[in-house]
Amino acid sequence: MQIPEWLADIGKKRIDPYPVEGFVYGQGPQRPKLMLVGEAPGETEIHNGIPFSGRAGEELMKFLARAGVTREDVYITSAVRSRPYKWGEKRTRAGELVKRKYNRAPTSREILAHAPLLDYEIEHVEAPVIVALGNIGLKRLCGPDIKVTDVHGQFLKQPVRRLKSLEDSEYEWTEREYTIFPTFHPAAIFYNRRLLELIHEDMDKLKDYLQSNAPMDKQADQHEHH
Repeated sequence: MQIPEWLADIGKKRIDPYPVEGFVYGQGPQRPKLMLVGEAPGETEIHNGIPFSGRAGEELMKFLARAGVTREDVYITSAVRSRPYKWGEKRTRAGELVKRKYNRAPTSREILAHAPLLDYEIEHVEAPVIVALGNIGLKRLCGPDIKVTDVHGQFLKQPVRRLKSLEDSEYEWTEREYTIFPTFHPAAIFYNRRLLELIHEDMDKLKDYLQSNAPMDKQADQHEHH
């Protein structure tokens, strides 16, 4: 499934005033096994247009394999579709200082600018579980007071936040309840290797959940193969 072009254009216009670049569409089937909500694309993603295709994406694929799913089984998207950057300096091997763009976390205004895009996906992608990868995705869905460290590995059944209207800068809660599964952003393990064990535990829980909630005909298949 892909969001319609008119909606992508609205997203591009709304985020235009901010220091971001590129635009990456969410990707995956309309009826996936999981929907994943990350933070924002990085440098690799804005060049090839594939969400989670950089270093963090490699880790994510390992985690998904542990949960028993592949990239083809999931719909991958993020709170912001353009790469938020800041300028910094890097010294080359020759010792000269060059300016370059570094990734940064998206601001609440940037998240708001792309809110209609995620709202559309949540409404139209029929996923039994929405996996929030990290605090940015989780807070966008469940509000500012929630933290991944407190709720990772839990299945939260609740409404999610959506923008009241295109002209609005306020969120409201959906009437529908969704199953949200928070876990750490895969890039978090680059800074804190100890999170790896927690992510593995979360993926094992997710695998159990998916197997026990699989449609009956699939469950029969699984029993035959094991």
